[in-house]
Amino acid sequence: MAEIRRILYATDFSELSAWALGYAVYLARCCGAELHCVHVVDDSYQYWVTFGAAAVPAGPSAEELLAAARKEMDRFLADHPAGEVKVVKRLLRGRPFLELIRYARREQMDLIVMGTHGRAGLSHVLMGSVAEKVVRKSPCPVLTIRHPDQRFQMP
Repeated sequence: MAEIRRILYATDFSELSAWALGYAVYLARCCGAELHCVHVVDDSYQYWVTFGAAAVPAGPSAEELLAAARKEMDRFLADHPAGEVKVVKRLLRGRPFLELIRYARREQMDLIVMGTHGRAGLSHVLMGSVAEKVVRKSPCPVLTIRHPDQRFQMP
């Protein structure tokens, strides 16, 4: 069996992410692994009001979104302490599944831990699934965590 030295924990700061963090911290503690807590600011938020040279993005700038995510990451980790586990905080910008995969490759992660919303049917088709894409493309094993309150629904 492979040694687990570096764990990538992906978070969107939701209650589901907090639930998955418990698993990531436990595994990091058991394995003596470093825990990389990663949040990706989705840059697809840029919806353009008009097209052409005068186009302006609607909503906050990328810098404002990163600053807000930095504050949220600090608050999230303060509310859910990892104890003696070494935590590396990372904020990335781009398409979440793609940036998580790139980070896992670049930093040579041994495991990815992330929550899954468990969407099915039309909401899955419309929203897609970051977790599903990460599972399919990941360079390392992926542990997906579903909150116990989520009920499985047949598609």
